[in-house]
Amino acid sequence: MLLKSLKVVNFRQFFGEQTIEFATDETRNVTVIMGENGSGKTTLAQAFTWCLYGDTDFEDKVVLNRALERKMLPGQEAKVRVELKLIHNGTEYTIIAEQIYRKDTSGRAKGQNIVRTVAYKKNGQQEFVRPLEVDSYIKQILPKELSRYFFFDGERIGKMSKEIRKGKSQEFAQAVRGLLGLNAFIAALEHLNPRSKYGVIGSYNQSYDVESDKRIAQYNQEIERIQDRLNRIDERLTELVEQIEIARDLSERTKEKLKEYEETAKLQEEKQKLEKELNKSINDRHIIISEVMQEFHKHYATYFSKSLILKSLEYLSEDDKLDKGIPDIHARTIEFLINRGSCVCGTEIKEGNEAYKKLIEALKYLPPQSIGIAVNQFVRESEIKVKSSTNLYEYVSEKYRIFRQHQEEENRLLSDIQSIEKKIEGMEGIGILQSNLSRYEKNIRDYEREKDELNKEKGALETKRDRLEYERQELTLRDEKNKKIEIYKKYAEYIFDELSRVYKENEDETRKKLEQYINEIFKNIYEGGLSISVDEKYNIQVFVDDESNFNNDIETSTAQSISVIFAFISGIIKMAREISKERDNDNKLLDSEPYPLVMDAPLSAFDRRRIKTVCDVLPNIAEQVIIFIKDTDGELAEEYMGLKVGKRYLFNKIDELHTILTPR
Repeated sequence: MLLKSLKVVNFRQFFGEQTIEFATDETRNVTVIMGENGSGKTTLAQAFTWCLYGDTDFEDKVVLNRALERKMLPGQEAKVRVELKLIHNGTEYTIIAEQIYRKDTSGRAKGQNIVRTVAYKKNGQQEFVRPLEVDSYIKQILPKELSRYFFFDGERIGKMSKEIRKGKSQEFAQAVRGLLGLNAFIAALEHLNPRSKYGVIGSYNQSYDVESDKRIAQYNQEIERIQDRLNRIDERLTELVEQIEIARDLSERTKEKLKEYEETAKLQEEKQKLEKELNKSINDRHIIISEVMQEFHKHYATYFSKSLILKSLEYLSEDDKLDKGIPDIHARTIEFLINRGSCVCGTEIKEGNEAYKKLIEALKYLPPQSIGIAVNQFVRESEIKVKSSTNLYEYVSEKYRIFRQHQEEENRLLSDIQSIEKKIEGMEGIGILQSNLSRYEKNIRDYEREKDELNKEKGALETKRDRLEYERQELTLRDEKNKKIEIYKKYAEYIFDELSRVYKENEDETRKKLEQYINEIFKNIYEGGLSISVDEKYNIQVFVDDESNFNNDIETSTAQSISVIFAFISGIIKMAREISKERDNDNKLLDSEPYPLVMDAPLSAFDRRRIKTVCDVLPNIAEQVIIFIKDTDGELAEEYMGLKVGKRYLFNKIDELHTILTPR
């Protein structure tokens, strides 16, 4: 992207219409705009973001020139206008932001909504972007999440360095990936995403012939309902991760401030010790619950039927119901012996004698007339069950006693922690800090709890969704038309998986190369045995290079922070520029666009040596450099950049409400 010109009309200090044209030559690509503090350097830098995104960093959001406002009569209107011309991907764009102000009867000028238009040249003809598509076009040109890294204020560069070190959103990572040429991959993956009802696979799911089996439509509705809920859960989980990161960052910073107070530090140490004990007790209590549930699950049925079993055994014992039969002897055996008249032992059996009476008595306890054997088996099994559940009550009682001890211990620990917090809150100068810390930690606990609950729900829903999809597939494969759709889906899923793999490889390679470039630039700007790493979310960490291979993330000084942000931005620009040069290669799947650097007072925190280093590095890396700078730093910048400067402008401050921009 190359910036061609910026025109402002009645924008804050700039009364009337004023235009600045930027250097676009490949060898003389630097534009220097110099002026004293308060002359309008920051205002003109903010005009870019107002034009592109309809907002500024000023506390006062009124951008109408105050001198013009004073001249207006009640009912009169005045227009603020910013026009930015640029070239992006070979197309020339004109982006215009306008806001009409009307003075009311109280003498105040109130602004209407900002209206932005985007025009571009196509085949020599000027075309206009539809109003509803303006935001989308500008996002394609430069995402707002990254805009402040290319249109930035040098006085806030230290804060920017901290921001890129941790806590950035997924949107930021997505924007960086886009700048590094991965947009085509991202768009293709989104188009094929199996879990998006608006993608290719989603359209296949909606195209099943439900007439072949009405249950297919029911499965479709239920699967879609579950997926919608899963999508909402994923969105909330992403939000929670970011909120937890922010809360932890705030918590850590607050703890650092609290440690400045010696007495507070001791109390904090005691509090941390108690919190450790509390967490251990909570964990032990959860283990007890798990163990009791497992034991109870094994023996609960027998335990609750134990009373009935004992009563049954007692009844069978008292009524002499226990089996007196002879194992493996049937009533027909006895009848045979009686009819034969003699026992197997030779004893005579005849009606009325003792042997006859004994055999007749035995018939009562032998099958099929008797259930004695079955009763005997029941007794044996019952005795085994009663014995196995004998200790369940004692086991649960003991575990519950330990569980209650943990609860009482946790209540004591919580009480002690709260007492310490009250003591700290009562101390002069740190009460607000401790109150904030308590709130941050509570937020973290609440967020973590919500995240755990959502993950549990997510797991259950995914299992149910997968089961429904399998059952739906079983139905669709019975119909020829639906079977074809299943085949198409499999092809699309294969392409998605393969594209995901290739994307991952390309992103890893791109990120590693970005890390390499950032370190090369960083070491040129800042000398001091430090290295930078880039993680998957494009957060950066600064490490001390140690021969023992022990690297530790460190807090950077002001000079280091400035060097880090310059290296990060320059690394992205260098990567984007390199990819842009290679995009005509058919074998290259990446596509990107080089970006300019627009900097407000970028050198104010640097020493003379680093100013020279930065001035040497930036024009050679960036496609275009635009610097708004105070007079003293501007003279150094011009000296060090030499022939790289293609355009020069000067802010001529007439008064606090009026600045004129003149070429030099």
